[in-house]
Amino acid sequence: MSVTAAKGFRAAGIRAGLKHSGKPDLALVVNDGPLDVAAGVFTTNRFIAAPAVWSREVIAGRHGRPGSARAVIVNSGSANACTGARGVADAAATAEHLAGLLDADAGEILVCSTGVIGVPIDMPVLLEGAGAAMRALAASQRAGHDAAEAIMTTDTVAKEDAVTVAGADGAWTIGGMIKGVGMLAPGMATMLCVITTDAVVDASAAERALSAAAARTVNRINSDGCMSTNDTVLLLASGASGTTPSPEAFDAAVAEVLARLGRRLVADAEGATHDIAITVSGATTEAAAEAAARTVSASNLLKCAVAGADPNWGRVLSQLGTVPEDVCPFDPDAVDVAINGTTIFRHGGPGDDPDLVDMSPREIRIDIDLSAGDARATVWTNDLTHGYVTINGDYTT
Repeated sequence: MSVTAAKGFRAAGIRAGLKHSGKPDLALVVNDGPLDVAAGVFTTNRFIAAPAVWSREVIAGRHGRPGSARAVIVNSGSANACTGARGVADAAATAEHLAGLLDADAGEILVCSTGVIGVPIDMPVLLEGAGAAMRALAASQRAGHDAAEAIMTTDTVAKEDAVTVAGADGAWTIGGMIKGVGMLAPGMATMLCVITTDAVVDASAAERALSAAAARTVNRINSDGCMSTNDTVLLLASGASGTTPSPEAFDAAVAEVLARLGRRLVADAEGATHDIAITVSGATTEAAAEAAARTVSASNLLKCAVAGADPNWGRVLSQLGTVPEDVCPFDPDAVDVAINGTTIFRHGGPGDDPDLVDMSPREIRIDIDLSAGDARATVWTNDLTHGYVTINGDYTT
């Protein structure tokens, strides 16, 4: 169900001692080949963390062959963001140390970190933990789950998934793990994510599939409007199945797994009691639909209303109305809004009785029809509760 579902991968998750809580805090995923294909999508935050910079450079070929990697190491004890020259050196030293253990080059090692910003990594503990993680490596489902647990911060559950695709030429698998429950906003929605596949694909196919999938899945999550410094989504391909999927099949499978993993982020968002899917249809373009849905998803008033089981369509419309006309053209008098299937605003005026809306399900669907075109897009968010404030009010204390 995780990063070890695909052939050719081993993983480990251990307690290295980076977290004061004593919880698992160091994960390792190793690609045993025969291929070493890698692709990545990274945060657009200008204060990008040193590990994300290093991994982006590895994918780009700044430290070796472009589009290739042998392993990824993830620590959840420190973000290693905004740590200056020391943080840059620590990221490189982590790659060099693991490369030595794997008899590889530093340019074949991807590095990820998550935790509190501005806190340097305890490098002696991390490097010793890397050796322990190497000794714990296994291709078992348990090992994959251990890795998924080791990348958690304020997550309450490990998040992992996998699918196997059977075709005329044989079967192949794609699986992955993801973490993130706060600072969830594009681009990308904050996360660390490692996806593995045993399909036979090249670097260009991996990059194409990952970029397209991220744009329509994890990049359409907006939990709290806060972008992380460390966002990283990685795709590793071993080719161990011996099966070469069609581009269409591969793209679809990557998108399916990433969408499933993204939904797990929303379901575990900090303090959330409802998952909210905001779908804008009838837009002139997909970009316009996404812009409108993203704008509505940013309304704290709407999120509070959902937390209180209040189908307050006024909060949908007031937020929708802030989208610039040149970004998303529509006639306000032609708009419909439905919540969980009940159309409570219809063509410029009140629709069905809001008391008919069932707000009890965990999943709340807000459907907005602009009647301006044929394009549509969905952005996921969640409600805003006291729990979110409690978690983030003492995050570093």
